[in-house]
Amino acid sequence: MIYLDYAATSPMTEAAIDVYSQMAKKVYGNTSSLHDAGGKAHVLLEEARAIVADKMGVNRDGVVFTGSGTEGNILAILSLARGGKGKHIITSAAEHTSVHAAMNTLEREGFEITKLSFTRDGVIDLAELSRAIRKDTVLISIQHVNSEIGSIQPVKDIANIANEQGIPYHVDCVQSFCKLDISQFSHKVDSITVSAHKIGGPKGCGAIYINPHRRIVPVFPGVTHEKGIRGGTVDTPAIVAMATAVEQYAYHLDKHWRLRKQLKEVIRDSSVEWIESHDAQQFPSICGLCIPRVEGQYVMLSLNEENICISTGSACDINSASGTKAILAMGNSISKARQFFRISFGEGTTEQHIERVAVHLKKLALI
Repeated sequence: MIYLDYAATSPMTEAAIDVYSQMAKKVYGNTSSLHDAGGKAHVLLEEARAIVADKMGVNRDGVVFTGSGTEGNILAILSLARGGKGKHIITSAAEHTSVHAAMNTLEREGFEITKLSFTRDGVIDLAELSRAIRKDTVLISIQHVNSEIGSIQPVKDIANIANEQGIPYHVDCVQSFCKLDISQFSHKVDSITVSAHKIGGPKGCGAIYINPHRRIVPVFPGVTHEKGIRGGTVDTPAIVAMATAVEQYAYHLDKHWRLRKQLKEVIRDSSVEWIESHDAQQFPSICGLCIPRVEGQYVMLSLNEENICISTGSACDINSASGTKAILAMGNSISKARQFFRISFGEGTTEQHIERVAVHLKKLALI
């Protein structure tokens, strides 16, 4: 099998699997228990928190472990928005489904949501963001790397605008964590979401950072675990395995650019279209593509028959009939959005994999 869907999830590393297994067998105490078994689990939990916080470049006091990136986005956005004094939020039209889910919830509570479109380069317009800010704007939530086309949003510039206006800024860094250096802007933002399974850690584990100095209203008032933000007995084995993945994960930027350029070269003379940004604003591992008159679902199923795994966009949007959000946010038609498919690389991707998928893409482009 050739797996080219790393933006959806990645295989657990052997080190993470081993740590998870050993922790599950030997460290099963509740981290909130006062006996020695609980104390041992608590120490390991806090060590893992320090590792994740260091990689994020934030104060460990603001790091909360969650059950996923989806849960993290929802908890962070709802907690920050409800803690503000206004009823207006700014986001983009191409955020992850979980961000839109949080916005839909807030909209039902009387919040007004402004969704910024993308330029033809797949990024927001900073001038449009500035114009959208109002006196009652209580939160900005705009991602770092788009999960569908891999465009990189100007997070530092967005943070500067938010800070000038005193508005909390939440960033979904699920696709970029441990791959791009988010510590370059983490000290300027108020909330960050990350996930373990994109970097070789376990599924069902993630983390958020919320600035300890920001007022929040917890989604579940009265819970006691994880600083009162996320209730439930902490999954210590998964969290320590996540920290192991964070320490060991190595993203080789040059390799992924080389694979991207190889794919471009091999299919250059075909009708396959690239949906992308400029190199300076492009994450190389995520390739957004279209074949005119061929639906992305058909491309995905055809490649699956050849034992090649790709996707038609975010796995969390797989049941959507309207196509991918990023394509629509860039001003494309629903018809073109339905032609979209995504190839995403990981550490296991080779030049031979690229050659093989390219052969089949060129065949599909002749339909």
